[in-house]
Amino acid sequence: MRIGMIGLGKMGANMVARLVQGGHEVVGYDLNTENVRSIEREGALGAEDLASLVAALPSPRVVWVMVPAGPATESTIRQLATLLKEGDVIIDGGNSRFTDSVRRAEELSARHLHFVDVGTSGGIWGLAEGYCMMVGGKTEAVELIKPILQTLAPAPDRGWGHVGESGAGHYTKMVHNGIEYGMMQAFAEGFELMRAKHALVTDVSQVAEIWRHGSVIRSWLLDLTADALKGDSELGDLSDFVGDSGEGRWTVEDAMEMGVPIPVISLSVQTRFYTQQEISYAGKVLSAMRRGFGGHAVKRIERPAEEAVVPGVGPLATPEKALNGVKGGAGSEHE
Repeated sequence: MRIGMIGLGKMGANMVARLVQGGHEVVGYDLNTENVRSIEREGALGAEDLASLVAALPSPRVVWVMVPAGPATESTIRQLATLLKEGDVIIDGGNSRFTDSVRRAEELSARHLHFVDVGTSGGIWGLAEGYCMMVGGKTEAVELIKPILQTLAPAPDRGWGHVGESGAGHYTKMVHNGIEYGMMQAFAEGFELMRAKHALVTDVSQVAEIWRHGSVIRSWLLDLTADALKGDSELGDLSDFVGDSGEGRWTVEDAMEMGVPIPVISLSVQTRFYTQQEISYAGKVLSAMRRGFGGHAVKRIERPAEEAVVPGVGPLATPEKALNGVKGGAGSEHE
């Protein structure tokens, strides 16, 4: 089967490679021409623009969009809608908000185009392990792209499924990421607690390795944690900044709208916000109150004499925080 792939970043390029290895023909396009050259070396065909990509596909055309959620996805789909013909299929494999996917399906249906939203999990390991895919859309369209899904999945009959109408794929991926937030937070808190009890538990790296085998909490997340702790149990080369893709926020918003309690996921999302603050103003307020009512000792910030301070703004960001760049634009990453 021949398919177009738009967006050749880490996941998009790896998906192209897995499809080519599975016997499919792929025509790829990316704003970065080096990314296009890279997939050509893997045996795929490169396109100069969206029009040439569409022209290289047989009817009914199938185009997979793998670009950041938000304006980039919106613009790409709108351009494709003017180039494709009746019966063609647009797949959004990014982290789009499910409400956008429902809207896009309706708009494209008016043009007699199919829209399939595929919530995709697997990250950079998907090339070797396969991708978990939650698929939303009309049965006719899903059946048409089934060979692609079977190749990208861990196995033809495992790791993917048609979960409902348009929007269902991205909705289930949103909930998936919300659960992921909670699991990650639980592991992080557990390891922090053991590290604090260092006189009793002397090697948290060893504990992580023990838990990987036979434990009821063994998981891929634990495997990744154990691997990270092996090299440096203090994780000295990392900051405490934790970004968020936006899907955790959307999960909490949807739960609030429906009145469904999700306290663990909600708190895990809030904790990520704490890590994204250079200095917690709330923490300062708490310190001020404790000092006021109880005379409790408080820690003050020790500023080097040469540190730049802008009146009314405060100290400049520390290099460690500054290197983290933009703080988690919604939907900008795959988890």
